[in-house]
Amino acid sequence: MDQLKRQAAARALEEVRDGMQLGLGTGSTAKHFVELLGERVAAGLNVIGVPTSEATRADAMRCGVPLTTLDEIDHLDITIDGADEIDPQLNLIKGGGGALLREKIVAAASDRMIVIADETKWVPTLGRFPLPVEVIPFGLGATRRAIEKAFAECGVSGQMAVRRAKDGHAFVTDGGHWIVDAQLGRIADPASLARALSAIPGVVEHGLFIGLASSAVLAGGEGIRVIERR
Repeated sequence: MDQLKRQAAARALEEVRDGMQLGLGTGSTAKHFVELLGERVAAGLNVIGVPTSEATRADAMRCGVPLTTLDEIDHLDITIDGADEIDPQLNLIKGGGGALLREKIVAAASDRMIVIADETKWVPTLGRFPLPVEVIPFGLGATRRAIEKAFAECGVSGQMAVRRAKDGHAFVTDGGHWIVDAQLGRIADPASLARALSAIPGVVEHGLFIGLASSAVLAGGEGIRVIERR
């Protein structure tokens, strides 16, 4: 599986040109991309990246990839990032690594978003992977009730749980927030659910990435498959 992730990352790297400004995703597949990009930079490729997490920042620095921020540049040419699920419309569930807020900010600032993944992430309908919802710790009970109401209005339901770190305490994102993971099973209308969740005051962001991915690079036993958003 790790080799498939690296193959997808290598294929996405073919889209990178000299002088580009890149969004650098978070997660195991994106880490392969950063490592391969570092090899190209060492060989003379001139690019600069915006990392989507502190973990990716550390990886990029280790690999010698020059970094900047969205305060210093006004747009990105391409963001390359992984996903937890990808549907045929290239809607995504992201946030398994806890970086969904920064990932979405970076993706939205990009001309293109290329999603890289192994073929197991391709699903007919989103929802098998738990949906991460990044929340403010204050007033969590009220926020959870509002999330449950949004789920009901959008025809989905499932168990919610605050994500835990290895020490048993609540997992804290790079932005200082918590994550509630919702086991929904199947999301028939991800766009409607995304809008409903975004309207809740205590919700900082959610893991539904709607209309952001322009293409997906999937690696499997039969080779590489590239899907473009219609």
